[in-house]
Amino acid sequence: MKFRQALLASLLAAPLLPVAATENVQAAADCAAAAGLFQIEGLDVTGSEAVARDAAIGRSDMSPISHCVVWGKLDQRTGVDGKPYAISFELRLPENWNGGFVHQFNGGNDGRVVPALGQVLGGDRSQTALGRGYAVVSSDAGHDGAAVKDAGLAGGARFGFDPQARRDYGYGAVARLNPVALQMIEAFYGQPVQRSYGLGSSNGGRHAMVAAERMPDAFDGLLIAYPGFNLPKAAVQHAHDLQALAAISGDIRTSLSKDDTDVLARGILDACDGLDGLKDGLAQDIDGCQKAFDVSALACKAGQETGCLSQPRIDALQTILKGPHNSKGEQLYAPWVWDAGMASSNWRMWRVNSEAEAFANLPRIVALGAPSLAQIFTTPPTRVEGSPEALMAYLAAFNFDTDAPKIFAKTDEFPESPMEFMTPPGADNPDLTAFRAAGGKIVLFHGAGDPVFSIRDTDTWFERLSANTGAELDGFIRYYRIAGMPHGASGPTADGFDFFASLTDWVEKDKAPGAVVASVTDGNKEGIGALGKVTRKLCPHPQVARYTGSDPASAESFTCQ
Repeated sequence: MKFRQALLASLLAAPLLPVAATENVQAAADCAAAAGLFQIEGLDVTGSEAVARDAAIGRSDMSPISHCVVWGKLDQRTGVDGKPYAISFELRLPENWNGGFVHQFNGGNDGRVVPALGQVLGGDRSQTALGRGYAVVSSDAGHDGAAVKDAGLAGGARFGFDPQARRDYGYGAVARLNPVALQMIEAFYGQPVQRSYGLGSSNGGRHAMVAAERMPDAFDGLLIAYPGFNLPKAAVQHAHDLQALAAISGDIRTSLSKDDTDVLARGILDACDGLDGLKDGLAQDIDGCQKAFDVSALACKAGQETGCLSQPRIDALQTILKGPHNSKGEQLYAPWVWDAGMASSNWRMWRVNSEAEAFANLPRIVALGAPSLAQIFTTPPTRVEGSPEALMAYLAAFNFDTDAPKIFAKTDEFPESPMEFMTPPGADNPDLTAFRAAGGKIVLFHGAGDPVFSIRDTDTWFERLSANTGAELDGFIRYYRIAGMPHGASGPTADGFDFFASLTDWVEKDKAPGAVVASVTDGNKEGIGALGKVTRKLCPHPQVARYTGSDPASAESFTCQ
């Protein structure tokens, strides 16, 4: 985009080098000297290294391509809490660069530099933007999640006591790092970036949506997956879930057994699976399912103990899916949908129990969600102890009349409310005017079985965007809803898809996305168990993939209608 090229011209101070040679020896030499290339205010380059193809990276990944990795820190400082802060990052520069750049937006509370591979967010983790020749940057969003060693499970969210760390987490780190990464890439290769993308899931999807509003000229395309764009509101849901589920048995970890959620999923499929024309274990008509399924039909009859749900469990599930309300009946977060993905291990790990001994087998909404709600999404921040018991107690005592409004609060010390620094400006009434004017494209997807961020929240955002943009909508965005998919590519669904290729084809070849073919990845055991090795079509919303052919295993037997 013209704005980005002008910005680069004004920022670039370092001497330019030729594009990196293709010989490994020369590439390694260039990489070793990389630290001297970047003369940028506030930047400290802390190291660089040539990485061979297939070398181990991080916890479980391998290098898809020979490249140079540069590590650095921006704007080192001491926070009001006395802790050191900086925007720590890594930039991976492929040996055979295609002229493109990907800003990898990370999930959770950030707090660590996830390897800058640019995974394209399908179920096959080996598919990466780096492997396709893109330079990729990744950061910790301005704080070190391991900086507070003595706070237990609450330590990763303690940065919420520093106002600037909150701001950097919300939007500041992306805005600061992005032009620096572009400048570094130009200095390394001797030519400017030709195409710029951002991609992220969960909190990373939120980062992408924020960038579309706050940095509308920065990206040619954004890939946004199951975004937590109303993250403070979604955190209030965690308290709602704990209170509803703990009421069943007194302990959220024993509230819903695996048999219970399996009964629920079978009931959903019995009512909904055939609505798309084929009973195959995947209820793709998500909206039709909400009308067809009645959880009360699963209630245990007199003397029945298996294959049914007790009334307290039905009540709790209905309460959860309605979303939290205050005593005035005001909706505090979006409602949810019934979906067979509610029986997935991912859904249970987030909402019922986990296998993590460090969490005392608590679900992630307690172990990760409670510290975030208290310390990042409340103003002023509420210090919570990091024991499982303390976190459960915090959520159990959460008051939807007096505590929930704190996500909108601000003080002299914290001049931006959590909703202001976390959510995209105008999220309640989006039009993306500046992003559209700059020619940006968006591919957005969300799983119906997501236990963390409601697909209904994303639906509402998209519907309002559609109302505000009218006929222009199809010119810049596609939205895909995926039945059976929980929080991430997994679950009883076809999770092998490549929306990044759809996005880049749109930006670079003017080929607008239509139906995307998805397979069941080899690592998705729940998907294989539910569906087998099939392919399915994912249709742009509001279309639904309906069976119109003869081969039930093939995506070609489905039509988007």
